[in-house]
Amino acid sequence: MQGKVLIVDGISTNRIVLKVKLTAAFYQVIQAGSLAEALECVASDAPDLVVSAMNLPDGSAAELCAKLRESYKTATLPVLAIASSADPQKRLDTLHAGAFDVMNKPVNETLLLGRVRNMISAHRTLAQWQLRDDTNCALGLSEAPAEFERPVNVAFIGDELGSLRGWASRMFPHMSARYTVTLLRDAMASLHADTPPEAVVLALPDAHDQGDTCLRLISAIRASAQAQDIALLVLQKVEDPLLATSTLDMGADDVMTGGFHAPELALRLKALLKRKRQVAQLLQRVRTGLRDAVNDPLTGLYNRRYAMPFVSRLIERSTASQTSFAIIVGDMDHFKRINDRYGHASGDAVLVETARRLGSAVRASDMVARMGGEEFMIAMPAADVGTARTVAHRVCQAIGNAPFILPGAANPVHITISLGLAMSRTGAKQGCHAPDRVETLLDHADKALYAAKLQGRNRVNFSLQQANPAA
Repeated sequence: MQGKVLIVDGISTNRIVLKVKLTAAFYQVIQAGSLAEALECVASDAPDLVVSAMNLPDGSAAELCAKLRESYKTATLPVLAIASSADPQKRLDTLHAGAFDVMNKPVNETLLLGRVRNMISAHRTLAQWQLRDDTNCALGLSEAPAEFERPVNVAFIGDELGSLRGWASRMFPHMSARYTVTLLRDAMASLHADTPPEAVVLALPDAHDQGDTCLRLISAIRASAQAQDIALLVLQKVEDPLLATSTLDMGADDVMTGGFHAPELALRLKALLKRKRQVAQLLQRVRTGLRDAVNDPLTGLYNRRYAMPFVSRLIERSTASQTSFAIIVGDMDHFKRINDRYGHASGDAVLVETARRLGSAVRASDMVARMGGEEFMIAMPAADVGTARTVAHRVCQAIGNAPFILPGAANPVHITISLGLAMSRTGAKQGCHAPDRVETLLDHADKALYAAKLQGRNRVNFSLQQANPAA
């Protein structure tokens, strides 16, 4: 499934229509008919996104947002509100309460699905770093994040300097920031200045045939190491749902389809900047809080002290969201021979290079740890069996396909690794299994590893019921 979506609407036919659209796009859908029922579903089912009618039998989408923001567990859960009619003030109130967007009926299906993809992706990015930060807190290494105090720089980019300057001047009463204006043709040069902006408002040209230029710019920004983290909001002067969807899919963080409106733009920019700061702060806290205490000093990988709480938190999150994950345990083949023949300095060099190759072979969201000696572990959040197998085989090939250059050896040395793969049971139907335990998962992975050793080494094994071989 692409993700879990909670639909909240007091009218059952409205829920059914939305469910059909989302189910056809491979989303898991749960439903609630009231605000109170929605809060119960959020607590029990942990959706990735809430799509709520503006008006509910016992409240409103704005009140639902406010309730979610009261708990740190649901504070970042995105909410998309659906309005039956245009009401500018209620729209602003709902956005101010924390809704990601408000879409008016009739809702364009293409744009709706684009919005859903964008919001779930942003939520999962934040959740993945929150998962790592939760582990940090469990180890007692977390510190309060520093507040963002530097003045914000916002760049307006478009094809009409006059309009851009007018918009920038009208933003001052609603959002204190440093505003700059840049023509579309000069955009990349300005974004690579010494101090790039924290946020960009990209105004799409009126001419439809110039839309491709903006899409290429979005792609270039996201591919740039210096500009990829900029909060990027696309503003449409002429409504075009298909183009708006394309901008989201290309990497825009948000899109305004109704033209320039200073109060709404200010709310959206503040929300985007807040989310960007949250991710940056979580990343920094993980880096600084764990670097010395939970990193292996030789390889730079995480150590057992970090890995075990991480897997424990991963089990909790995966059980709540009913998504599967994988654990891979790896052991270097005949590693003792390396130390005996070439010396411990060469053995250390093997471990350092192995760590580098492991990091290159896994996904960005995966956690790699050195568990001790020549044993490694890879934890793969949100992974199915196919993905886990693919990564495991890629790891095996990354180690075994290229020889190692060792300080004590005259020629490169061929070294291999054996891997045991274990899957969580949280991707199965609810209620069929008890929650996984860290020790149980590692035991399954170890048994699979030992089976790989018995079968000749330099391979991946997924069998969980093999006897232990000799070392």
